[in-house]
Amino acid sequence: MLLRYQFFKRIYFFILLLVIITSGGTVGYILIEGWSLIDSFYMTIITISTVGFRELGELSVSGKLFTSFLIISSFGTFAYVLTAITKSLVGGEYKKYLNEYKTIKKVNMMENHVIICGFGRVGKQAAEDLKSQGVPFVVIETNQDLIDDYSTRTEYAFVKGDATNDDNLKRAGIATARSLIACLPKDADNLYTVLTAREFNPNVLIISRASNANAVSKLKLAGANNIIMPDLIGGSHMASLVVNPDVMEFLDGIRVQGNRGTNVESITYEELPIDFQGKTVGELDSKKITGVTIIGYKGSDGTYQINPDIHLKVVPGSKIFVLGSSEQIQHLNTHFGIQKG
Repeated sequence: MLLRYQFFKRIYFFILLLVIITSGGTVGYILIEGWSLIDSFYMTIITISTVGFRELGELSVSGKLFTSFLIISSFGTFAYVLTAITKSLVGGEYKKYLNEYKTIKKVNMMENHVIICGFGRVGKQAAEDLKSQGVPFVVIETNQDLIDDYSTRTEYAFVKGDATNDDNLKRAGIATARSLIACLPKDADNLYTVLTAREFNPNVLIISRASNANAVSKLKLAGANNIIMPDLIGGSHMASLVVNPDVMEFLDGIRVQGNRGTNVESITYEELPIDFQGKTVGELDSKKITGVTIIGYKGSDGTYQINPDIHLKVVPGSKIFVLGSSEQIQHLNTHFGIQKG
């Protein structure tokens, strides 16, 4: 509602200005010349629009003075108002308003979505991967040029503004979001964003970027579940490619990447149908059916096991991790009746 008012308030002002000038002229001719309402209105219009039509009748001295005053006071105003209204409706302002309004309406309908704070290199890659997985997301970004570049891509929803601003997080739907990715360039901004997001939604999963190692502990205290240092990971990855290139290239292919390559996906105990809850890893192993392999297990106490024993029972609060192609994992989800997204 506020966005609608902010856009139309200029048009309201111009319309009000036209109404005041037209009403003043009409009343003036009625009182001075004694003309009818229609004649007075018509005389006012041809006077302020400077179209040059002849007068309706002989003007008195007071009428001539009033007409001169009306021309001077409204000189250029009529043309300016019409130009401004046309520019607002036909030009880019209305299109911009319409896009923002559609975005806000779309965000208000979202639940269980991801909020990306910052649309730099890290934010763009996160958005691209989420898009490939079909996960709905909203981007909070201050740069209007970046937003305009993606205005035609319906998968991208933007909230223009600073992610450290409480109102912008609310507009992005922090209360109903499943996750928040804070990838702003400054650690201080990420810290404040994490603090605010945790306050508004105690259950949201928060992943934050950090440029400085000193910020990691502070971000943890602020409420971030995971902290990523792109420079550290990038350097370590490069070194690993030198030492074990084949292994790293294989691991690079094992990631969450939608319809491409090999994927690893987690399945929680609660996502399993009732008939499959409480089963052992061996009983859940569907390799013969779907081709995926259970490669890991996270217990309810947070401990991990690689290649879990087939006799290990899956208990409430635990997760299993499966490896396979996109088609195999989709087949697995269909087989177990698991809804992802």
